[in-house]
Amino acid sequence: MNDTPSTEGQPTIDPAQTSAESGPSIRVLAQYIKDLSFENPNPLTAGAGQNAPAIELGIDVKADPQPDQPGIFEVNLRLSAQAKREENVVFIAELVYSGLFELKNTQQADVEPLLLIECPRLLFPFARRVMAEVTREGGYPPLLIDPIDFVGLYRAQRAQAAAENQTPPTAQA
Repeated sequence: MNDTPSTEGQPTIDPAQTSAESGPSIRVLAQYIKDLSFENPNPLTAGAGQNAPAIELGIDVKADPQPDQPGIFEVNLRLSAQAKREENVVFIAELVYSGLFELKNTQQADVEPLLLIECPRLLFPFARRVMAEVTREGGYPPLLIDPIDFVGLYRAQRAQAAAENQTPPTAQA
């Protein structure tokens, strides 16, 4: 008895042809910490029983094409957190978590949204973990960043860029 399915009479599939016929794809080539900084200016403010510090969180996404490699882009997800208790800075953590991505079969109009929405969405869980570990190792509870709406962030950036490029209407007499 033979358990191998018969391929007799079935068409052969060329992998190069199926990838060309399929839709756009994103391939993660590498991901890495590009820059990491943790400052603990006043470790005595980390005492137990104190109020939780107020945390200001900053998020930025940038994408740059690789000059000698068409279709390959470096995407940088920048997370910054500053914790303050009253006027005292408790800690400052900054992370640039980057990835190299290859885009295939994409329309030119789709490149920017893919790079600024989908790529950071893939990087975020890893960047979140790094920030949690760094703050924990700095002597504080892990900073667990809530999920980020990269679509909303992208739309806000586009709206801000459009508003900055518009000229105010001139008064006519």
